[in-house]
Amino acid sequence: MATPSPYSCPSAQPDMHEARIFGVLSGTVDAPRVAYLKQEAVIPAAARPDTGGVNPIEAFRFAARCEEGRCGQYAGGRCSLGQRVVEGLPPVIDALPSCTIRPSCRWHAEQGREACLRCPQVVTLIPMGDDPLSRAALVPGSAADSPQLRDLR
Repeated sequence: MATPSPYSCPSAQPDMHEARIFGVLSGTVDAPRVAYLKQEAVIPAAARPDTGGVNPIEAFRFAARCEEGRCGQYAGGRCSLGQRVVEGLPPVIDALPSCTIRPSCRWHAEQGREACLRCPQVVTLIPMGDDPLSRAALVPGSAADSPQLRDLR
């Protein structure tokens, strides 16, 4: 049996192993922002609040254990999404945000503080378009014209 990853995925789905809410989405569709929860407020995905029919990934940012090779974003022993976020998105803050997953975050482990300065603008489900977030979400080698929304994980 493979050893589980010590890293957390900061762009996880609520049904992933050890999923937990670590942020609440705010801002606008064009300029989304994550409001990070304090340590004592991190919520296991199974106990998430009712979103009244709204897809939970449109309201919250989830972290979960990194699935490594089982994830389409994982390539060459690294998270290609974290790399594309750093390479393709501008920083939106100039100081590290208060983040409960940083000690285990794969993006932070691989990309350092540069990932953290961009992370508050990352949402998991984004409208397709030609903006930097949409381009960063595109898995290398995937069809760019499939669904109307991209699942950023």
